[in-house]
Amino acid sequence: MAKISFYGGVGTVTGSKYLLEHDGKKVLIDCGLFQGLKELRMRNWEAPPFDPREIDAVIITHAHIDHTGYLPRLVKLGFKGKVFTSRATADLLKILLPDSGRLQEEEADYRNRKNLTRHAPALPLYDEADVNRALKLLVPIPNDGVPVEIAENFKASFNVAGHILGASLVLVEMENARENDKSVKFLFSGDLGHYDQSIIRDPTAPTVADYVMVESTYGNRLHGDESSEEQMAEVINEAAKRDAPILIPAFAIGRTQEILYLIRELEDAKKIPVLPVRVDSPMAAQATQVYNRFSEEHDEEYASILAGKRHPLRTGSMLTASSRDESIRLNDERGTRIIISASGMMTGGRVLHHAMRVLPDENATLVFVGYQAAGTTGRRILDGEREVKIFKEWIPVRCHVRRIEGFSAHADWKAVLRWLEGLQNTPKLVFTTHGEPDAAEAMAGHIRERFGWNVEVPSYEQTIELT
Repeated sequence: MAKISFYGGVGTVTGSKYLLEHDGKKVLIDCGLFQGLKELRMRNWEAPPFDPREIDAVIITHAHIDHTGYLPRLVKLGFKGKVFTSRATADLLKILLPDSGRLQEEEADYRNRKNLTRHAPALPLYDEADVNRALKLLVPIPNDGVPVEIAENFKASFNVAGHILGASLVLVEMENARENDKSVKFLFSGDLGHYDQSIIRDPTAPTVADYVMVESTYGNRLHGDESSEEQMAEVINEAAKRDAPILIPAFAIGRTQEILYLIRELEDAKKIPVLPVRVDSPMAAQATQVYNRFSEEHDEEYASILAGKRHPLRTGSMLTASSRDESIRLNDERGTRIIISASGMMTGGRVLHHAMRVLPDENATLVFVGYQAAGTTGRRILDGEREVKIFKEWIPVRCHVRRIEGFSAHADWKAVLRWLEGLQNTPKLVFTTHGEPDAAEAMAGHIRERFGWNVEVPSYEQTIELT
């Protein structure tokens, strides 16, 4: 009997981990870090609710840390199987995971030097040695829908999900999992992209599946009709009039590239002045180069710009800060400049050091361009808190705070329904995951109303048999 257990990405948008079991084999779908609320983050440090040594294989849907950041920890705890993911995601992981390992070590070192820890000494969740061992387990797979063997009686096919470069819809087939030696097909949406966005192709339409797991990040909201291009131009032009900085917390992979693409377009159209753009993330700088290598995932406009020998992701006055010293030197700059830095939810990384200077500045602007999970510093600011704690120091929020919703790389609930319309059969059960409780419940309601399908909102550590 096949079954699935939910060990993350339920009740929250972070920590995605879904364990499939069939015929004595165990395959983990995604291996993400929990972020946001303290009780969620503590799960990263607790013993996992399964034995990593018993996992036969891992499938990764895309490179974001809430889907991949626990992988070195899994290896540290004894996992030695193969990690299957798309070719582009494998390349991005070679950038993201070493950066994550260094960040874990740097933050532990910073807390020890500044005496900002209750532990003596503060230790990283994992280090670069764990990362290197994890990277050796990667098995890159084309995002072309051709099934590959994952483990005995497990096959998986990968297709473009339209979320970020390399993001995949994964159809897992468990052979001989029910009567008459029939297989069970389980489709994982991963993080589903919305339609008609820049750079990446639209999500691949689903075909046939017995079970479907679909994300619900925006299950209770729509992205709105206001143009992200117009909103960004307004924010930049207003800041230029005040001669003040703009700080954009952005995921290093996906969102940073989308922001750079838009700023270049606005400059080309003379809708904004050419201003200094500072990308303060080694990972983002490297990932931007990876984006040009996978033409099969580009949309037509991006491919056309590349064919014209231009770099679609380079603005008129752009610098990247790779080293810590280069990042620190950005503090000496004055006047209007656009600083793009990770992490996107302000949960760690260099963006926090910039935030300590920008937040108290009444003329400065903080721009949110992506989802802010409950409990994160970004969410607290977006919810209107006038002080936030950064490195155990209370920082006043006096700057202008703007939100540009149209940048989200996640499908809203109408786009999810549009994607599900392509399914060629009625699934036995649909699961809504990767959403806060209200969003997951709302997405389930939309699916029931539109299709009349059976839908379940799973809970943490729940196990369900797949017949």
